[in-house]
Amino acid sequence: MSFTHLHVHSEYSLLDGAARIRDLVAEAARFGMKSLALTDHGTMFGVVEFYKECKKQGIKPIIGCEVYVARGSIEVQEKSPNHLILLVKNEEGYKNLIKLVSIANKEGFYYKPRIDENLMERFSKGLIALSACPAGRIPELILEGNYEEAKKTAIKYRDIYGEGNLYLEIQNHGLDKEQIINRELTKMSEETGIKLVATNDSHYVKKEDAKMHDVLLCIKTGARLSDEVRMKFPSDDFYLKSEDEMRMLFPGQTKAIENTLEVAEKCNFDFDFNSQHLPDFEVPEGETKEGYLRKLCCEGLEKRYKNVTNELRERLEFELDTIHNMGYDEYFLIVHDFIHYAKTRGIPVGPGRGSAAGSLVSYCLDITCVDPIKYNLLFERFLNPERVSMPDIDIDFCKDRRQEVIDYVIDKYGDDRVAQIVTFGTLKAKAAIRDVGRIMNAGYGEVDRLAKAVPPGLGVTLSDALKDSNFKELYEEGEDSKEVVDMALQLEGMVRNAGTHAAGVVISKESIDSYVPIYKSDKGFCTQMTMTTIEELGLLKMDFLGLKNLTVIENCKNMVYRNHGIKIDFDDSNYDDS
Repeated sequence: MSFTHLHVHSEYSLLDGAARIRDLVAEAARFGMKSLALTDHGTMFGVVEFYKECKKQGIKPIIGCEVYVARGSIEVQEKSPNHLILLVKNEEGYKNLIKLVSIANKEGFYYKPRIDENLMERFSKGLIALSACPAGRIPELILEGNYEEAKKTAIKYRDIYGEGNLYLEIQNHGLDKEQIINRELTKMSEETGIKLVATNDSHYVKKEDAKMHDVLLCIKTGARLSDEVRMKFPSDDFYLKSEDEMRMLFPGQTKAIENTLEVAEKCNFDFDFNSQHLPDFEVPEGETKEGYLRKLCCEGLEKRYKNVTNELRERLEFELDTIHNMGYDEYFLIVHDFIHYAKTRGIPVGPGRGSAAGSLVSYCLDITCVDPIKYNLLFERFLNPERVSMPDIDIDFCKDRRQEVIDYVIDKYGDDRVAQIVTFGTLKAKAAIRDVGRIMNAGYGEVDRLAKAVPPGLGVTLSDALKDSNFKELYEEGEDSKEVVDMALQLEGMVRNAGTHAAGVVISKESIDSYVPIYKSDKGFCTQMTMTTIEELGLLKMDFLGLKNLTVIENCKNMVYRNHGIKIDFDDSNYDDS
């Protein structure tokens, strides 16, 4: 094979890409391709999932992004930025790309996350640039009839990214304007020595997915398929094509096909899933982290138990040794610190949940308030040297004062090292039926009956629903039902929107955007990677859960004290105290 796709969108180009990553990679593998790029619009949500899927299917992953470039400075608000494809060559390139994508979200966001030429110059090392689709600056100038300015821009971009790191992108989706662009880019390549690459602006996997993609665009824009004026792709050619199809589209451009492989060979980046990036916890002068943790635990042991036995000391030593050998001394100091802050300021904290309650260290540090010895709880369920994974302590705080604890963590470690975490909403069974029904102008009553006939229950899919006799009967009998459900089946589970996780907070050693890109969500800034990915990349993820129950209990305790003069302390109470 001497072709690789370098311009590819997945479902993480939200409501614009209609390709699931697993299906994209499987199609490239079916074609016998050895490598594949992912270049979603303005974000890098899917890059780790894509990387892992490529490795699983024996394909070389090329990490990239189709960034939006402001025509002037990002400080100027303008709605229609140009496009540019950036591909990662190495680790330096990855760090530069995530910086660019983060700054685009944090400082350059105006309708879309934007960078500018100054930022391109600052963060250019380790990246390959492609001139992009007709919305790129170079193709746009060509279409405006300004060839000389387009050429000057190409030379400027070549100077920014370095010799051999800019390629001129030719595309053929059957559009007249592409023929003009391709002709002029071929001439420009001959005059400047900047090589051509042939790409297909892939937004879905197979040609027959074009209608499904069209429906997705209608969901994005609130339009109907019957609307004459709406956002619509000009042809059904925006799919992942085989090498033979690409060669047929570009007769006489063999080098442009083969140059894609040259680009792929220059891109060699692997994610590091073995390093950890815990924040630095400052211990008192003269102390080591291990020694300070041991000191706090020994003090806590004396406070927690009236009679400290050898058995208790041995259990504590065993846990401390395991924690130290696994490299988690700092983790426990960090958690102890912000819980201590909350408790000393009267912020109600939960007694502990999950496997962390099996840890004597957690109990001695006042992280949990359940005696693991009394209840015969196992430490190995929480931390086990046989299964190396970051400890996971979920902490409940009073819902009304949870933010105070997060603010403390931000003040302590720096606002660039603390962020909330992205979460993705997907098209669920009922919503998919209603969305598709509206877009296809199906009868409201029929669509409503179909949606209501989806059996109740968590995670029920349309495939599950079709096993239900009532739903299946409606599906087979209704005039529009079959068409609506068949389309909804294709879209079900597709990523619909990005939001902020209700509890997840990440704290890192350096600024967050040294490890993962930042996203501008409806609730502020968060990581572009989900909780599980954050942990895989060695970052510290905490769950700061806001619990209304704790607020209610605290209010009740205050009332009892106010009305009866009795102070209730559940830490000192037995659970069988009626």
